[in-house]
Amino acid sequence: MTIHATEQPLAPKVLVIGHRGASALRPEHTLASYGKAIADGADFIEPDLVMTKDGVMVARHENEIGGTTDVASHPEFAARKTTKVVDGHAVTGWFTEDFTLAELKTLRARERLPQLRSTQYDGEFQIPTLDEIIDFVAAESAVVGRPVGIIPEIKHGSYFQKLGLPMEDKLLAVLAAHSYTRTAPVEIQSFEIANLKYLRSKLGAKHGDAHANIRLLQLLGDAHEQPYDVSVAGGKLDYAQMMTPDGLRAIAAYADAIGPNVRAIIPLQADGALGKPSALVHDAHQAGLELHPYTFRPENYFLAKNFWQGSDPHRFNQAGSVAEISAYLDAGIDAFFTDDPALGREAVDRRR
Repeated sequence: MTIHATEQPLAPKVLVIGHRGASALRPEHTLASYGKAIADGADFIEPDLVMTKDGVMVARHENEIGGTTDVASHPEFAARKTTKVVDGHAVTGWFTEDFTLAELKTLRARERLPQLRSTQYDGEFQIPTLDEIIDFVAAESAVVGRPVGIIPEIKHGSYFQKLGLPMEDKLLAVLAAHSYTRTAPVEIQSFEIANLKYLRSKLGAKHGDAHANIRLLQLLGDAHEQPYDVSVAGGKLDYAQMMTPDGLRAIAAYADAIGPNVRAIIPLQADGALGKPSALVHDAHQAGLELHPYTFRPENYFLAKNFWQGSDPHRFNQAGSVAEISAYLDAGIDAFFTDDPALGREAVDRRR
């Protein structure tokens, strides 16, 4: 099949998703990061959700928090450093499920990529709960005069279920408890399958009236990887199969969109430059699925080589990021995650 340079998105409006907020500019998963994303034009902000020991959902990219907080500098928590197996991988550090919310609130966020990004805000911001995030987004939405969506990701769903800290029903309960998230756009994400199918059963039919504001996003890892719930059950399904036409039709039975890595849509050539679009956008659209790929980042280090400015991988390259996003917009994506929503907004607005 011939893939044309330009596919039309299914979505009536291509949406800019603030990946962990505006994480190129503020420590990720803080209210400051989400606020910057909203101010810079993000249509959605993304809280990754993990659980505390006392059953509260908080925003961290991982349940291991040594890299994103100052927990290592707290002597009272030194004994809690440990090694755990999370989704089949041994991880050493401090874990949210070993802390109460009150204890986590004594910590402060820090930059996850200090070798690339500013650390000037380290130590300033708390770890927010999902309730706090929703209240904050509702207030900011009123300030900017437009709806701002929330796109929470359930992190390590099977892992937390095994600990007796399942997130799925709790997430739905929190969303229902806030008037804002009863009507504002919400999209729930997961790299696993079973929890999204469970959520579909609880929410009702796709595009149903009862929860018309809540959609589901099936995240997709690298082709050779498996959803962890499939792996732990001894299944054979991998993400490569999920990205075939048959696999996409199966996803469309329970989800509204897929979230692949951007390089699954336009892969890199051997020289690191952007290649030609794959069939994924076309095939997903044929199945009725939108594509919300991750993640556009503004440093040279993360960009395709043909968009670099200079030779320093640390360079913050605004023009290159806008140009790269524009190439993917030409490929027909429906939304996208970006660490710098202002650049995503610029790329989208230029096309109008």
